[in-house]
Amino acid sequence: MGAMSVRTQSSEPTEAVHRAGFACFVGRPNAGKSTLTNALVGQKVAITSNRPQTTRHTVRGIVHRPDAQLILVDTPGLHKPRTLLGERLNDVVRTTWAEVDVIGFCLPADQKIGPGDRFIAKELAGIRKTPKVAIVTKTDLVDPKTLAEQLIAVDQLGKELGIEWAEIVPVSAVGDRQVDLLADLLIPLLPEGPALYPEGDLTDEPEQVMVAELIREAALEGVRDELPHSIAVVVEEMLPREDRPADKPLLDIHANVYIERPSQKGIIIGPKGKRLKEVGIKSRRHIEALLGTPVFLDLHVKVAKDWQRDPKQLRRLGF
Repeated sequence: MGAMSVRTQSSEPTEAVHRAGFACFVGRPNAGKSTLTNALVGQKVAITSNRPQTTRHTVRGIVHRPDAQLILVDTPGLHKPRTLLGERLNDVVRTTWAEVDVIGFCLPADQKIGPGDRFIAKELAGIRKTPKVAIVTKTDLVDPKTLAEQLIAVDQLGKELGIEWAEIVPVSAVGDRQVDLLADLLIPLLPEGPALYPEGDLTDEPEQVMVAELIREAALEGVRDELPHSIAVVVEEMLPREDRPADKPLLDIHANVYIERPSQKGIIIGPKGKRLKEVGIKSRRHIEALLGTPVFLDLHVKVAKDWQRDPKQLRRLGF
């Protein structure tokens, strides 16, 4: 027996297994999905906002580890569809769930399990083969007793619906509690394989989509109640300005902010164009930080009548 253990040390060390795969976080709006993504990746990638359904696109954050690569796919929220857009989002969600290697179901510690959570959990129960990890988020907001009760409730929910949780993990992305542990628990659930993305990549989104999201986020700030999500942003072009010296580049970005009705135009533009100007300044700062280059941002507000209900418009606006 002794000889065996010596031999493994002296001869070739056993090669550590490398794993790589996809995970997605699901949960009702404001369950802390985007904040968790950012905490894991260590940089703002998913577009967080304090209002549901702003993460429309699949924004992927990538957690790089020496022995693993965890790619986070951010799916839009699953909700009872009221519009064509709603149905399309739900199809996207189900397809994504079936394709990822592990699903993290986020439930906030500070709110009792409600109908929204059950609706998602029932859908999850139907997806048999993907392992599911229950993540109790926002633990910094509750005392230990409330947290314990929530963990028991989550366990119970799984038993009721026949979901076998691979793990139940409490985390606080804001307080940076157990975030690394969560990654440690997700990684073993990934398939063995080489890294799928180069080391430097944090997100797989085309830059144009991320830029559009940043503009959309800035445009929604302060008017979410009036225009919950009737704003779509399309970046028409991003071109380096000609005749600029190499050490002083400038990127020209032309983008259109689409709204559904002419009456919404005033809300976005504001008195004497003041609001649109602020949106421009704010989103330009974020875009420059994202791309690491000075930007000239040209924003226009256009009306695309009832775009949420029109398949042709939806396609053109990237949904």
